[in-house]
Amino acid sequence: MSGPLVETRYGRIRGVVEPDGVRVFRGVPYGRCSSGPLRFRPPQPPVPWAEALDASRFGPLAPQLLPERPLLPDEPTSWDENCLSLNVWTPGLDGGRRPVLVWLHGGSFLTGSGAGLPYRGHHLARKGDVVVVTLNYRLGTLGFLAHPDLRDEETGAAGNWGLLDQLCALQWVAEHAAAFGGDAANVTLFGESAGSMCVSTLLGANRGQQLFRRAIAQSGGPIALSVDSAAETAELLVSELGLEPGPIARLRDVPAGELVQAQARLARRGVGGGLPLAPVVDGGLIDRPPLEGVRAGRARHVSLLAGSNRDEMTYFVMGDPQLLALDDEGLRVRLEAAIGPRAGPAVDSYRAIRADRGDSTSPLALWCAIQTDWIFRMPMLRMVEAQAAHTDQTYAYLFTWPSPLAGGLLGACHGLEVPFVFGSLTHPAITRFTGGGSDALELAEYVQQAWLGFARAGDPSVSPARPWPAYDCDRRSTMVLGAECFVEDDPLSGEREFWESEA
Repeated sequence: MSGPLVETRYGRIRGVVEPDGVRVFRGVPYGRCSSGPLRFRPPQPPVPWAEALDASRFGPLAPQLLPERPLLPDEPTSWDENCLSLNVWTPGLDGGRRPVLVWLHGGSFLTGSGAGLPYRGHHLARKGDVVVVTLNYRLGTLGFLAHPDLRDEETGAAGNWGLLDQLCALQWVAEHAAAFGGDAANVTLFGESAGSMCVSTLLGANRGQQLFRRAIAQSGGPIALSVDSAAETAELLVSELGLEPGPIARLRDVPAGELVQAQARLARRGVGGGLPLAPVVDGGLIDRPPLEGVRAGRARHVSLLAGSNRDEMTYFVMGDPQLLALDDEGLRVRLEAAIGPRAGPAVDSYRAIRADRGDSTSPLALWCAIQTDWIFRMPMLRMVEAQAAHTDQTYAYLFTWPSPLAGGLLGACHGLEVPFVFGSLTHPAITRFTGGGSDALELAEYVQQAWLGFARAGDPSVSPARPWPAYDCDRRSTMVLGAECFVEDDPLSGEREFWESEA
């Protein structure tokens, strides 16, 4: 068997060379987990292997609920509890000391993988002369169940197993980057949605920031539940499984498939606002709300690029058709359940602000706009403001390119920027979502150059003639990424001021 060969700490791996010359190593173990004693524990080192490992195929998904048919072609369709693997794309195995970009996928902490079609790293690796790494980490119950009874004596962790997996992968990258032509001293951690929430949360963790020099957070600010609310979810899971109340640790013996089904039922019931399992302030890796950690300067050495999409929540309308028939009363009922007593003032303020701009004030439009800011944009802005106090390499963006799907209903929805970042929007299955043509390709070129420039030197400015100013709390300079790319100070300022006045 031929193919590029790399020596790792655990054994040799043999990859493949793609037609464009990029070397790819898929399904490389970076850690080990399983049912029984290793479940709800920090990841363990991989078991070393003697013969060269075939790294031509992606590793299994983390256990999750899979659709009846893959949403996109050429994606893995089977899972295994021992799922900790990563994928590497590199232009050369030559000691080139290239920037390394490590991607964390999204999926509400319940689904997804580093092998997703939009996340394939060959285009970025070739275009930017960088090393791209994507990875699988534990999801759902297996990745984020937290309870005091699960506390690990050595690390103090009582949850956050998926975050610990990510740090384990970053440690693997630190040890092996040079062997893949990368620079372990210049690692950018980036992610979208739940992956972005992980990036943002790790910025405020009590350790691990030394493993990356830069961070890109796409549509997800820091998040950490209280240990009490996480324990309540654990008890609900026990009940959902039909088990009598008892020690949480016995969930180590429940088949993974049963856990996946039970957590899906909790999500459908709206437990945790649709995020029943997420990072938690467990006193181990996360010892305080992560935004407080960012404000305290725990990641003061990390350059940050962060932003959100203008219409994040329209993506989720597709899974809730009742929203299409939303009226004023239904809007207030839904918002009160989501954000409490701020619902009424939010509706009144957003209606007036959007009417002044000439934007739609329908109940559906108001729901999407308010929830977009509540869940995505405002947590991101608070993090950007906190980090800007410690480093002038802090940058913000607002993505406004609209999707053509559903007759344009989606607008600049959640996840739409990802194919522009990876250069995967030319795939026919993805073009239906992103749109195509010269304008889309021009935006993709700009976004990739900005992300690559940031990874290389901490500055997303594409050229001296088109500077991207750093963010500060006076101007709030933000790069608008759409049909045209331009700097705007404090976009959507009226909505921001509403939330600040309500804080």
